[in-house]
Amino acid sequence: MNRTYDFDRIVDRRHTSCLKYDFGMKRKGREDLLPLWVADMDFALPEEILEDFRKRIDHGIFGYTDPDDEYFKALNQWFSARHGYTVDSDFVTVGCGIVYGLATGVRAFTAEGDAILIQQPVYYPFREVIEDNGRVFINNQLHYENGKYTIDFEDFERKIVENQVKVFILCNPHNPVGRVWTKSELERLGDICLAHDVIIMDDEIHCDFVYGDHKFTSFMTLDSRYRRNLVMYTSPSKTFNVAGFQPANIIIPNEELRARYRRANAGAGYSQGNIMGMEAVKSCYTKGAWWVDQLVKYVEGNIAYVREFVKENLPGAFFVEPEGTYLVWIDFSGYGFTDEELEHLMTEEAKLWLDYGKIFGPETAQFERFNLACPRATVEQAFRQLKDALDSHKKWN
Repeated sequence: MNRTYDFDRIVDRRHTSCLKYDFGMKRKGREDLLPLWVADMDFALPEEILEDFRKRIDHGIFGYTDPDDEYFKALNQWFSARHGYTVDSDFVTVGCGIVYGLATGVRAFTAEGDAILIQQPVYYPFREVIEDNGRVFINNQLHYENGKYTIDFEDFERKIVENQVKVFILCNPHNPVGRVWTKSELERLGDICLAHDVIIMDDEIHCDFVYGDHKFTSFMTLDSRYRRNLVMYTSPSKTFNVAGFQPANIIIPNEELRARYRRANAGAGYSQGNIMGMEAVKSCYTKGAWWVDQLVKYVEGNIAYVREFVKENLPGAFFVEPEGTYLVWIDFSGYGFTDEELEHLMTEEAKLWLDYGKIFGPETAQFERFNLACPRATVEQAFRQLKDALDSHKKWN
């Protein structure tokens, strides 16, 4: 029988070495901030999955572990049912988190000084893994107009040609702007990359959070020609909040690219994956569907609350409608603050710990990213604090 889950329940995460809640003093210089920054969730996993974790822990032995047939069966059960594709187990390399996998791909497919293209504003570790490995960051800035982000395809191809780009790192669904790229958009990106022999490193970690009439399209469901240069990254870490187990699956259909990736992976000294990360893949992907369905509806309710709150209470802010992810992207440029004033207001006056827009790219310093994967009461408290801080500025009273 399907169960009903309580996402309103407050779980105290403090004093658990929790990055989100326990490191305010170390990272921000104060402990009284309400954190809506790092993209993890404040929801406990359902008992049916926790029971599997306990059973594995109770065994008492935690030696080297590799993915078995049950692992790949769970992987394919989830992605076939929800996203329309399956993968050959030979295509899969287990990683220790998506960012590690991206950095490994950078080293596998490029040399120092090579150019790699991303689309800002985008998840900031994309740029970090490029520059920290001595590669050249190239930006195809997403076009923002009338509250919506689109791809400038002409600039995309021009930047590839002019800079001899070797790799394009794609974010789909896109963090932080919330776009879920359409089939035609992905095909156009794919065709340009094929024409210029550019490898696509495709991060699909947010694929299970999609809203309304929007539909997530994985590159794995497109024409097989795109698999020639595709390196796809998946993980249950966002969907099930198991980032602490560092699960990741790097799916590479092209045998030659797969061999290059595995050489770079071995060169970093990585072999067997995290035992609980592999348990998470098996349990979450076989027992978590009903929980995720309710979770997505709950988060969608949080999004609706914030959408209405911004409209009614924050006259200088603009809510960018998310098509996917559990993150919302809000434009505060209408208030006329300097970048420094806006950051001061959020931290010192509203007492919120957010991911500021400037870390996703300099053009978006007037934006803030809010993580809404938390109980409604937390969302309501955060936006009351924000409204009070903004209302204290006479111009907006």
